[in-house]
Amino acid sequence: MQKQRPPHSKPIITSESALTNVRKHDPNTQPYLSIIIPAYNEQERLPNSLDAIAAYVEQRPFAIEVIVVDNNSSDRTGAIIEQAAAKHPYVHGLFEPTQGKGAAVRTGMLAARGEYRFICDADLSMPIDEIDRFLPEQIGPVDIAIASREIAGAVRYNEPWHRHLMGRVFNTIVRLFAIPGLQDTQCGFKLFRADVAEDLFPLQTMDGWSFDVEVLYAARQRGYSIVEVPINWYYKANTRIDPIRDSIDMFMEVFRIRRNGRRGMYKRDES
Repeated sequence: MQKQRPPHSKPIITSESALTNVRKHDPNTQPYLSIIIPAYNEQERLPNSLDAIAAYVEQRPFAIEVIVVDNNSSDRTGAIIEQAAAKHPYVHGLFEPTQGKGAAVRTGMLAARGEYRFICDADLSMPIDEIDRFLPEQIGPVDIAIASREIAGAVRYNEPWHRHLMGRVFNTIVRLFAIPGLQDTQCGFKLFRADVAEDLFPLQTMDGWSFDVEVLYAARQRGYSIVEVPINWYYKANTRIDPIRDSIDMFMEVFRIRRNGRRGMYKRDES
């Protein structure tokens, strides 16, 4: 039986730091940061990733919510999310029945309440502490900040040469036909200001891997600034991408995005 606190006793708070911790986990406190994690059959990697994210949350002075979107998994991913939510008040689980990373991200981004909203791959191929690099306290006012494995200061670890080559070929297609100038549109870590996310993600039509190219293309169409942030990135062998099938699909989707743009699908309604 749980002990009841005496009716006139005060909460046990031993420091201002502890008081801040109570406030930032208050469900009525608007989060400064939302971390959105799309998860498909992630029963092996998700527990360790959520532990690392929990340590990050506890070390930060501002309110953070963690939204894990179960993308119609067939393993224990949903149960792991439920366990994390029961343990941590800032963890929230959502279910997205439409298969595809893009669908899961859209669901999480539009459900989030944070002033800034960060897409985070479940494998944490970028160490979680590096989220700080994306926040305006470090890079200044920002509409969108995207992780880059290609610009000066970025380091890749353990990536097979053929995977790197595949990524560079795809990025060349993206720069030629959709988003000139951005060196790495496909890294799975991106930050959006809340109002920017709420403007862009309802425009998203791609449910698969190319969703972020579409969202960034729409951002350019609407005049938002995009900053690339160099990161340390660790290749994780248990990738969800099929190198041949998904590459073909992604190439085709780039041309669909370009066609949609020419039709004015992403521009603001000036009427």
